Amino acid sequence: MKQTPRPTGKTGLHPRNAHRQRYDFPALIATLPELAAFVRPNDYGDQSVDFADPDAVKTLNRALLAHFYGVTFWDLPPGYLCPPIPGRADYIHHLADLLSASNEGKLPSRVNVLDVGVGANCVYPIIGRSVYGWRFVGSDIDPVSLRAAKAIVDFNPPLAGAVSLREQKDATQIFAGVIQRKDLFDLTLCNPPFHASAEEAEAVSRRKVSNLTGETPDKPVLNFGGQSAELWCEGGEVVFLQRMAQESVQFADQCCWFSSLVSREAHLPALYRQLKRLGARQIETISMAQGQKISRVVAWTFLDKAGMAAWREERWLA
Repeated sequence: MKQTPRPTGKTGLHPRNAHRQRYDFPALIATLPELAAFVRPNDYGDQSVDFADPDAVKTLNRALLAHFYGVTFWDLPPGYLCPPIPGRADYIHHLADLLSASNEGKLPSRVNVLDVGVGANCVYPIIGRSVYGWRFVGSDIDPVSLRAAKAIVDFNPPLAGAVSLREQKDATQIFAGVIQRKDLFDLTLCNPPFHASAEEAEAVSRRKVSNLTGETPDKPVLNFGGQSAELWCEGGEVVFLQRMAQESVQFADQCCWFSSLVSREAHLPALYRQLKRLGARQIETISMAQGQKISRVVAWTFLDKAGMAAWREERWLA
């Protein structure tokens, strides 16, 4: 068994993130008793779960979403992405700060968000709706993901009527075919497929399991799950971000801020150059950290100062 440093909390998370402290397992078990079957002492005698066990990870997520966000039903089809909740919450909180900065320091009360690749888990709409009252459109190319997300929305009254779902029927497009003529979005967000091939995704999966257990599995075990469209695309993250940036120009008047997670710092310079070439008026890079894991969000807008003032007047001050 691999020995890991004793956790002292989730350092680096946003100040408003509800998951900054170590998991309170008694409280989580009180919310979702099924979690108790997966909780046991770790190497240090602290309560924990086996993060290499997909069932344990899924049940922990159910408990977190119920305890912190009031979700009474949350389930996934077998093998679909079961994302770590603290990092997803961080993205939402940092986007809230971005909106506040664009609105003279005040978070707008009415916010519409497009979640590109909402997935079967529907986590970003759950957090954004619960914490900030935002409304969401979630898009995905996978009908199974959309059916699972719809079940989550339908069985959780706070989401029903506030989250709608749209199928992207053309895998070569991101915004086109999803954003409709009368749509206005204050934000778009995206957790893109990071890998360039199934083989690359499997290699990363093996490495994660090895880091958790100290053993190298014969075949990949996706403790956080993930289907092909969730984990990889032709050309990987670089090509996906290029397509997203290029398409965003077509919808510059319908979206205030576009954004995406960017997994590798080495991908940033090319993205910056492309966005400037396309006419982005402002580009923001938001660093996020959870322990030793570093990630970042890149956000951009095509609105100049006058355009941003008009958006604020018509959307946020109306």
